[in-house]
Amino acid sequence: MKSRSNLTTEKQNPSSELIDLKSTEEILHIINSEDETVAHAVKKAIPQISETISFCVSAIKNGNRIIYVGAGTSGRLGVLDASEIPPTFSAPSEWFSGVIAGGEKALRKSVEGAEDIPENGIQDLKVTGITNGDVIIGISTSGAAVYVQSALEYAQKIGAKTCYITCNPEPFYHVPADSIIKVETGSEIITGSTRMKAGTATKMVLNMISTTTMIKLGKVYGNLMVDLMVVNEKLMDRGIRIISKLTNTDYKFAHQKLIEADKSVKKAIIMIKKNCTLDQAELMLETAEGFLGRVLKES
Repeated sequence: MKSRSNLTTEKQNPSSELIDLKSTEEILHIINSEDETVAHAVKKAIPQISETISFCVSAIKNGNRIIYVGAGTSGRLGVLDASEIPPTFSAPSEWFSGVIAGGEKALRKSVEGAEDIPENGIQDLKVTGITNGDVIIGISTSGAAVYVQSALEYAQKIGAKTCYITCNPEPFYHVPADSIIKVETGSEIITGSTRMKAGTATKMVLNMISTTTMIKLGKVYGNLMVDLMVVNEKLMDRGIRIISKLTNTDYKFAHQKLIEADKSVKKAIIMIKKNCTLDQAELMLETAEGFLGRVLKES
């Protein structure tokens, strides 16, 4: 018979058994020491993360989407990662989205029991308008959220690609997903508190998936955020500095060109480097499938 006590994320951590008797600095050193193991655990899962990214890139190129599905901390991290893609990369909001058990209320307050209602996982996916070309990434650090399990099983039935992210060697509820990312973070500092190491690992994996997908879609040049969305003063300043750096022009001129390019950093760079109009820059970028590097190589 299955028991949650067998999950590594539910086991007691010997390194922190007496943590309540420690000084503040000793507690912090214990937490920090345990956190240092997370990146190594993520590194071991890179082959599976890479596989998932290939699904994501293919889906977006074919006009489809990536949908994160999770409960509690896992769901909140999915929603967070998806929400940061549009301003960072000027990507359509539908490319990445997040679904959390308990809905928007669960983003701010715990909705107890939401992860235990399997039919809601299916219903919430249906609301997104899921199609057979989408990629559904289920996140459950223990693999014990039936909400996520049922969502993945439904996605498989309609032919969508599926990925399962868990922090145990084997999830409590198994789903034969197309890609299974197991980041074995071990037992938590506070027993069962997967908002800690498992949550950190989840954030790292989601960052890797979304960021690498955007790089592969031409949203980055070198390591510069050339497709950012100029929605505030900070991003305006960053965009101007990127243009100035890549075109060897002063701040004022770069600012002027960014405005002329309808606040598109990529197009402003092309307009300067190619000495062309906005319409011409747009055509060149479209021909290059959005990759700034391809346009500049023709200089």
